[in-house]
Amino acid sequence: MKLLVLGGTHHVGRAIVEAALERGDEVSTLNRGLSRAPAPGVRALIADRTDPEAVRRALVGREWDAVVDTWAWAPRVVREAARLLSDRVGHYGYVSSRGVHRWPWPAGADEQAPLVDGDPGSTDDADYAAAKRGGELAVLESFGERALLARAGMILGPYEDVGRIPWWLRRLEKGGRVLAPAPAQTPLQYLDVRDLATWMLQSAERGLSGAFTVTGPPGAITLGDLLTTALEVTGFDTELVWAPPELLLRHGLPLGMEFGLRLPDGSAPSGMHDADVRAALAEGLTTRPLRETLADTWSWLQAEGDPAPRADAPSPDTWLDAAAEQRLLDQLSH
Repeated sequence: MKLLVLGGTHHVGRAIVEAALERGDEVSTLNRGLSRAPAPGVRALIADRTDPEAVRRALVGREWDAVVDTWAWAPRVVREAARLLSDRVGHYGYVSSRGVHRWPWPAGADEQAPLVDGDPGSTDDADYAAAKRGGELAVLESFGERALLARAGMILGPYEDVGRIPWWLRRLEKGGRVLAPAPAQTPLQYLDVRDLATWMLQSAERGLSGAFTVTGPPGAITLGDLLTTALEVTGFDTELVWAPPELLLRHGLPLGMEFGLRLPDGSAPSGMHDADVRAALAEGLTTRPLRETLADTWSWLQAEGDPAPRADAPSPDTWLDAAAEQRLLDQLSH
């Protein structure tokens, strides 16, 4: 395909560019040109997404088979891009989020679960769920049945800049005793970013449209599986000390929140890791083994170092009070 990736330098965008190049697609990216040099073979178009005239100049006179957009902020930016591309692109793939579903998420929810309200013309990005839903509506305005809305769950794997697995790997690397949020049998649902990228590209080639919940099968792994496998693939000499959530809360330790296992008040939300993904699986979504995801994430961290903290989220370095963790470890050792 001739593919345009809006973004293409971080996490999902980077994985999509690499997967497209591996497929032999002709790839263009549009971004500010500040974060990373373009991958070899990529045509780099330079523009700030928030400047409609700059975007128009960068896109003028060009056509593509498909576009993939990872934008997560003001929906109006998506609307402007979709309008500019409506008559020069065949398929629009938008990386959305399960966050567009109204809270609290029902257990076992599928694509039909209630949605939050969104405004495709909004310039506000303070509410992530509303911004992503507004982005969906903006794409549908211009592309309708030529649009794919990939409502992703927890995305792991190389290039992750949210801080989940990179943060845990760096904690485990220190060795010794490390707190973990019990119970170890807690189920987790996730998707490797490269599996998301492959599915979106294959779907674009087929012209698949509609909204899909895109994450791994429910019940495939537990939190214990994730952390013990991380120790196995890295070889770290670290002991996991499992602490019940009420004890973590009492000591001001938010462990588990990074995986959506509990809310700031300590309560455990429903529907986070049991989504019904039969629709996406029926349309060709495949998932690779957990061990591969973790080993490749560690290899990436070793090669490139920790990703820069996201501007729209607290730095992972501030998540956990080391002194409070040590006090609880001391208490649990008696």
